[in-house]
Amino acid sequence: MLQAPTDAKCSDYAPLPSPVMTGSGTSGSVAVKLHPLVIMNISDHWTRLRAQNGKPLPVFGALIGKQVGRTIELLNSFELLYLEINDEILIDTDYYYAKEEQFKQVFKDLDFHGWYTTGGSPTELDMKIHKQICDIIESPIFLKLNPQAASTDLPLNVYESVIDVTDGNAVSRLVTLNYTLATEEAERIGVDHVARVSNVDSNSVSYASEHLSSQHSSISMLYTRVRLLRDYTEAVRKGELPRDNEILRLLNALCKRLPVLGAESLTSDLHNQYNDVTLMTYLGVMSKGSQTMNQFISKFNILLDRQNAGRRLRGLFI
Repeated sequence: MLQAPTDAKCSDYAPLPSPVMTGSGTSGSVAVKLHPLVIMNISDHWTRLRAQNGKPLPVFGALIGKQVGRTIELLNSFELLYLEINDEILIDTDYYYAKEEQFKQVFKDLDFHGWYTTGGSPTELDMKIHKQICDIIESPIFLKLNPQAASTDLPLNVYESVIDVTDGNAVSRLVTLNYTLATEEAERIGVDHVARVSNVDSNSVSYASEHLSSQHSSISMLYTRVRLLRDYTEAVRKGELPRDNEILRLLNALCKRLPVLGAESLTSDLHNQYNDVTLMTYLGVMSKGSQTMNQFISKFNILLDRQNAGRRLRGLFI
């Protein structure tokens, strides 16, 4: 977990005077790798609230990821609940801890590293919220996205809090962190889909849309032809069409070539595959248990040998 430049928490210092940013000579202590999923989650969160309320509203959420050395990789995020009392924002910490516990059950290797919001440059209100987050984690990462920015660049900045001394008082200020975008295969597919399909002025489609469209067309064609054969057999059975034995023989041969869900062979193959997967899982568990037991026995033997050697030495000098 990140440590502040001093032993004290950033929430322990005096109220922040304006401005909230440090001087240009101060640099961040960590590097940040930002995944597109985090940006998409924040954008979706802000867009939903705007559609529901009819006006843009600030949003708040938690950032989770991994830390290796001085590099933080932000992989995911989730929304936070808050109360607005007398123009003051109070984060619901009980909701955060409940949500964090749920995420830990699925993503055990991800930790809480900071929070996000929307808007322009950081303000004193952001710093007050930042101090609330400091009660959960020391020196959290702060990400701010501006959805209404007119710039063609990515309209977000990442900050961390540092301790600055002004007029003999130690205060918490923000310093801008450098970040890089890190993507995985699934994220690249999702970003390509959003970039192509969401652009109303473009006729291009994403690779995922092309793949899904081809599958939909194949299933639709199969459904149309099967329905045609069914309607034909119904019409022959009701006497609406003449009976053609050649067509019926072809239909019978075609039906026999299709697998039936209730067939014994299909059920047997399914059970065999399920048993194979279960056996592989049990084998992995047993192998891991055997390895752990082997390590335990090796350490126990080393300690036992040291104890016996000590007894022999004491016997020689008594």
